[in-house]
Amino acid sequence: MSHPKLLLVVEDDPGLQKQLKWSLDGYQIVTATNRTEAITALRRYEPQVITLDLGLPPDPTNASEGLTALREILDLAPKTKVIVITGNDDRRNAIEAIALGAYDFYQKPMDPDVLNLILARAYYLAELECDYQQLIQQQQIFQNGLVATSPQMLAVMRKIERVASTQASVLLLGESGTGKEVLARAVHAQSTRADKPFVAINCAAIPENLLESELFGYEKGAFTNAVVQNKGKIEYAHGGTFFLDEIGDLPYPLQAKLLRFIQERVIERIGGRKEIPVDVRIICATHRNLEDLIRLNKFRSDLYFRLNEITIDIPPLRERIGDVAAIGTVLLQRYCKEYNCKEKRFSHEAVQAMENYSWPGNIREIENKLKKAIILTESNLITPKDLELHSINSPTIPFNLKSVRETAETGAIKQALHYSDNNISEAARLLGVTRPTLYSLLEKYGIQDTGA
Repeated sequence: MSHPKLLLVVEDDPGLQKQLKWSLDGYQIVTATNRTEAITALRRYEPQVITLDLGLPPDPTNASEGLTALREILDLAPKTKVIVITGNDDRRNAIEAIALGAYDFYQKPMDPDVLNLILARAYYLAELECDYQQLIQQQQIFQNGLVATSPQMLAVMRKIERVASTQASVLLLGESGTGKEVLARAVHAQSTRADKPFVAINCAAIPENLLESELFGYEKGAFTNAVVQNKGKIEYAHGGTFFLDEIGDLPYPLQAKLLRFIQERVIERIGGRKEIPVDVRIICATHRNLEDLIRLNKFRSDLYFRLNEITIDIPPLRERIGDVAAIGTVLLQRYCKEYNCKEKRFSHEAVQAMENYSWPGNIREIENKLKKAIILTESNLITPKDLELHSINSPTIPFNLKSVRETAETGAIKQALHYSDNNISEAARLLGVTRPTLYSLLEKYGIQDTGA
């Protein structure tokens, strides 16, 4: 027998509370009489749907307290469906509540049939959204060299899928080692230019006196040792995608020439006088704050706005819940094959250490530590000592105690599945639970079972 759906009723009038409880007997009713009680109940019960009387104390004739409660509810739980209840002459505040993000509004006097219908629609929509989120969380993306299981990176990948089909310039922002070039290649691979060249250049890795010729090429005799004509990287990318990594390190004098190319889509080789049309899509990346560089007169604002058509922020690895173990497992298998080593796996303590470590060097640091461990470790079991991991960071406290427990349990289950190569029996043994209990937890948290 299914449990009745929980409904939070925020209403200070005892008579209306009783009327609502009687009219809505198909729901498990939790009541709150003021804004403070409403927020406490929201944190404790996490209701999918709330009815909120805008006329809350201290002044029931003024909707400001109810609107403040609405703002706080939606700040804490933006997916919650809030149905505001107003007086029959208070349409203006009802419309304001909808503008703030309320799901719907209902005007007194109360008609139980109408209110039940509104509630049923709200719960149906909330459950559809919940099912969709669970489906998304069950996905593990492994394409174009990118592994992602965390909600943060899945959101990035969905944005890349939407952007890829356009011709918009893309600016990738993120710390060093977060995989900016991998994401740039993902944009190219999913675009209409996928069968054309992807050409990358790192603006920080090439000396300033050589960078211009690398970008734009040069004509024979343009300078000493220019004995043949040479195309630049931009020209080689014709028809495809041109990726400028570490654009924040592009020398200021070259920024004007790059801006002209972006505006006109023509280049001139060094020593040449002929304009050469080039059709490329521009993707740039940097770990630096370009707006700070603009204020310091080290980066042109007009170039920034040309490049900044679509900006994608890439979260650092320490913020990508569950990605460390997944990335580590994929890289471990890859490097064992590359180095012709016997198959290795992580110890349970190693997985915990990897999840707790802050990874200041992000994915590049994982790669380096793993390569060293695989080459130097004789055992087939990689330990925290092999990875040179000792730092432990305190986790951020989530929404409420239930969220803390769910986050901890989800993380432990994912770690056990990675450690056991998705063997359910072994994962259950590591977690100290039975197989049926683990299956129940997999279903509860929407974790995909890929094991035997």
